[in-house]
Amino acid sequence: MKCNAVEVDDFVPSAPRSGSAGLRLLSVATLMLAAAGCQPKASTGAAKTAPPPEVVVTVPVEREFAPFEEFTGRLEASEVIEIRARVGGYLDKVLFHDGADVAEGELLAVIDPRTYKAELARATASVQQAKSRQDRTLKELERAKQLLANKVLTQEDFDRLQFDHTEAQAALQIAEATESLAQLNLGFTEIRSPVKGKISRRLIDEGNLVKADDSLLATIGSVDPIRAYFEIDERTVLRLRQLILGGQMRLPTEQKLEVQLSLANEKYFSLRGVIDFTDNALDPHTGTLRARATIDNGSLLLLPGLIVRCRMPIGNARSGLFIPEEALGSDQGQRYIYVLNDKDEVIYRSVSVGMQMSGWRCVEGELTTSDRVIVTGLQRVRPGLKVAPKVGTQYADALPVTNKPKPAVEADPAKSPSTPAS
Repeated sequence: MKCNAVEVDDFVPSAPRSGSAGLRLLSVATLMLAAAGCQPKASTGAAKTAPPPEVVVTVPVEREFAPFEEFTGRLEASEVIEIRARVGGYLDKVLFHDGADVAEGELLAVIDPRTYKAELARATASVQQAKSRQDRTLKELERAKQLLANKVLTQEDFDRLQFDHTEAQAALQIAEATESLAQLNLGFTEIRSPVKGKISRRLIDEGNLVKADDSLLATIGSVDPIRAYFEIDERTVLRLRQLILGGQMRLPTEQKLEVQLSLANEKYFSLRGVIDFTDNALDPHTGTLRARATIDNGSLLLLPGLIVRCRMPIGNARSGLFIPEEALGSDQGQRYIYVLNDKDEVIYRSVSVGMQMSGWRCVEGELTTSDRVIVTGLQRVRPGLKVAPKVGTQYADALPVTNKPKPAVEADPAKSPSTPAS
C-alpha cells in the first residue's frame, strides 16, 4: 500500500489559531488527511488458473474365483470325558500333572485297593467252596444212579440228590459272578484315561474320600480330531438352499464340503476341515444355523476355546472383475467408484461389491477391463472434473491368479503375484 504526500498547509485555514483546542483540531485534521492519502495498490495481473488435481488410476483385473462366505467360529473338543471314580474309597495316588497330555489307557489315579483285594480273596474262597460242593453232589448223583438201577435206592431219594446237585451248580455260578464283580471293583481302583487328550487340573487331592460315581477327579478333552462350531446367518442359509435346489451345489451330507480356517495370529487360511454336521433348524433367538467342521489335530496345536475364521465355499467357481479396496467409496450405504473418460474427466458409477481377495474387491456393475479407475485422491475430485491421471505401478500384478489358500510360511502376495493368497 502506497501513501501519497499531502501538504498540510494547503488545508490549514489562514485565520489565526490560538489555544490548546486549536492545536488538537489541527492534529486530528492532519491524521485524517494522511489516512485518506493511503490508497491500495491495484492488482496488475489476473489470478493464475489452478492445475487439475493429480490422481492415481488402475484398471480392473479379471480373475476366476470360488465364491465363499466367512464366519467366526470357536473350537471345541471332539470328546469331553469326566473322570469319576467307579468305586468308593480314599484317594491313594494322583499320577497325572495338571494340564498334561495323556494317552488312552494311561494310569491317572489309584484308590486304596486293600479293601477290594480282601473282597476278591473272599469271593475266590467262595468259588472254591461252591466248586467242592458241586463235585461232591456230582459223585453222589452218579452213585445214586447205580443204586436206583439195582432197586436199592428209591426214586424219591434219587430226585433229592439230583436237586442238590443242580443247586450246587447254581451256587457255583453265583460264587463265580461274585468273584468277577470283586475283580472288577479291584480293577476300578486304578483310574485310567479312556481317550487320548488333554487333562484339566486335579479337582481332588490325595487322601480325600472319593464317592463312587459321584466325585469328579478331572476332565479330559479329546482334541485329535478337534471340531469348529460356527453360525450361518439366515440370508446365507437361504442362498445355500437355492443353490442346492438349482443343482449348483450339493448338501454337505452328500459330499465332503471342505472349509478353510485361520487362527487369530495367522494372515492366511492354513487349516482345513470338513463339514460333517448342520443343525436341523435355525435358532429362533439368533436366526442362525449351527454347523460343525472336523479338523485334524495330530500336532496338538489347536486347543478348545480358540476363535477361528471359517471360510466356506458357496457355489461353483466363476470369473469377476477386481479393483483395489481403496478405490471404493460409500454414499449412504451405496458403493461407488470414479472412472475417467477419454478426456480425463471424472465419471461416477455405482457398483455392488462381492468377495475380497488380497486387498482387492470383486465388483459388479457398469465396468470393463479397459476402464481407468481412480484409486487415490477421491476426496479431491467430483463428477465432471478434469484430472491429471497417473498410473499406479504399485497395483500392477498385485492380485493373485486364484483365491486358493496360501500357506502361512510363504511371502506376501504383493511380492509374489503368482502365489495363491488367502
